[in-house]
Amino acid sequence: MKYLLLLLDTLDELRQHTLRTFLTLLGMIFGVGAVIAMLNIGTGAEREALRMIDSMGLRNLIINAQEFDQETLQEQRKHSRGLNLRDGEVATSSLPFVSAFAAMKTLDTFELFSHAGRSDGEAVGVSASYFTLSKLALAEGRVLNEDDERHLNQVALLGANTAAQLFPLGDALGQNIKINHLWFKVVGVLQAPYLSKEEFQGIKLGGEQNQVFIPLQTALRKFPAEQLDSELTSLKLEIRDDTDPLVAAKAINRLLEQRHNQIDDFDMVVPAALLAQQKQTQQIFNIVMSCVAGISLLVGGIGIMNIMLATVLERTTEIGLLRAIGATCKDIRIQFVAESLTISIVGGLLGILFGIGLSEVIALFSGWAVSWSVTAILLSFSICTAIGLGFGIYPAIKASQLDPIEALQHH
Repeated sequence: MKYLLLLLDTLDELRQHTLRTFLTLLGMIFGVGAVIAMLNIGTGAEREALRMIDSMGLRNLIINAQEFDQETLQEQRKHSRGLNLRDGEVATSSLPFVSAFAAMKTLDTFELFSHAGRSDGEAVGVSASYFTLSKLALAEGRVLNEDDERHLNQVALLGANTAAQLFPLGDALGQNIKINHLWFKVVGVLQAPYLSKEEFQGIKLGGEQNQVFIPLQTALRKFPAEQLDSELTSLKLEIRDDTDPLVAAKAINRLLEQRHNQIDDFDMVVPAALLAQQKQTQQIFNIVMSCVAGISLLVGGIGIMNIMLATVLERTTEIGLLRAIGATCKDIRIQFVAESLTISIVGGLLGILFGIGLSEVIALFSGWAVSWSVTAILLSFSICTAIGLGFGIYPAIKASQLDPIEALQHH
């Protein structure tokens, strides 16, 4: 009952100075809102980065053949065959931390159609392990397997976008499509992944949805290739869980340099390194935004102290009267601390609403991902309350130390 009466008295006192109280609240509202929005966006960005990198395979190393003009290729082919299947086989057999590899060859696709439509997608030949290493999910049908490669089967797996173009009515499974000069039977369709961006750290994502997959050996044997082209377009190497991908990348790079006679005709993408770089960038962003939000909360705390000191001056006579009728120094301190604490709590609650709204607005106009964080809300509210309490103590002590007789004589 005592604390309820104290709360009612505090709210009544703040209500009597509505505008002044509101202006004092603004600093806490903006500070809490900024902290929540920053942490929500930061958490969302981190989760989105992890999802995008997971689409590449966090434990994978991706090796791509570089493109050169014909004159450069003629000189390079004297010393290096370019990226080839043997590279993957040697890496898997000679390096114990490489558990599997998948190969891909991009074909020069000039014609891709079915009885129901045409597509501007591209055809690629892939080994059977490609779908496992790339974590591609099926919408229907099956993936390509080793039997398809062994028997040079003319079967195809469609990406979601390519399937929609070739078969608008969704009846792709079991139908035939023509890739350049050959007909293929559709045995499966990929499920479209959710990716908010098509590119991450300069690496294109989600390209599989615009592709048609055929067995690698079928692609190599039945589709003509330029004489100087490398056998493969890219290799994916899966690294064991107990090995650091960055360390593995150095060893694999040295192995391929030796096999290619020190010819720099390939480049390597390490998804784990991209994730580490993203986390570092995000950490810097969080630190900067935390400082900005902290300054805002600090300014709000100074505002509370300023307004409470002004309140002490205005209510000097009232304080003297309370002391004269028996109020102790402790009672006076509690009254003023309660007022500053109420301001910070109300400001914190309004700041939570402001932070949620600010997060949504930023996400709407910037396209950034937002992930709600209970930790962010509790942390920002706790800091706000602590600042309000801390900056309210000095005015409360000052009020309690007033001489009752001098206070009563104050005009």
